[in-house]
Amino acid sequence: MIPAFGLSLLFSIALCVHAVRTGQQMYWLMIILMLQPLGGIVYLVAIVLPGMAGSNTARRVVHSARETLDPGREYREARAAADDTPTVHNQMRLAKAAAGLGRHDEAERLYAAAAVGIHADDPVLLLGRAVALIEMTRFAEALTLLDHLGEDANKGRSPQAALALGRAYEGLGRAAEADTAYQWAAGRMPGLEGLARYTAFLARSGRQGEAREALTEIDRRLRGANSAFLAEGRHWRDLAARALGQG
Repeated sequence: MIPAFGLSLLFSIALCVHAVRTGQQMYWLMIILMLQPLGGIVYLVAIVLPGMAGSNTARRVVHSARETLDPGREYREARAAADDTPTVHNQMRLAKAAAGLGRHDEAERLYAAAAVGIHADDPVLLLGRAVALIEMTRFAEALTLLDHLGEDANKGRSPQAALALGRAYEGLGRAAEADTAYQWAAGRMPGLEGLARYTAFLARSGRQGEAREALTEIDRRLRGANSAFLAEGRHWRDLAARALGQG
């Protein structure tokens, strides 16, 4: 009978072979071998099983696991793609990756550089740049872009754009307009970001009772959330709770 250590070693070797044959990043070998058997289980859940399932949820789990283990990976790959082929799509990908790492000044420059010519009114570029400006507290500039975006009712009046509007209005002290935009976004955005940011706005506005009710709703939604979305959901829940002094 093979002892537990032997089974763990065989399990790890098999996963290492899989990693090499499927061209995975070499850091997976270190994780599998140095963190037995936990590292192998993480690899199995993050790479092997999703690869077999091939679902959208599985791909999101893989992406989340990779970002957790190597948060700069997407930025490096996006940078290489943009340097090799500087298309608008690749610049947009790089801008999004930069924003994900908190490099909002870089993201803003990339979005601005891409939004020229026939792409000057691209809603994704305009919204991405506006959000980057909001993160840098340049609210007036962001609002100018969002107002321009809103001129196209078919493309510019999305829940994501409304959320950005709410943040810009709040930053400029226009509370009534911020409330309208936040509330509209919170009722329409998938996930918990819209509701969490509205909850935080309510708390910052002194409307503690409404904010606590909204936080209770966030907790209710989290209890029924798919496990693949729990980490992101908890992030937004924490943002709302901190604004209420509960974080």
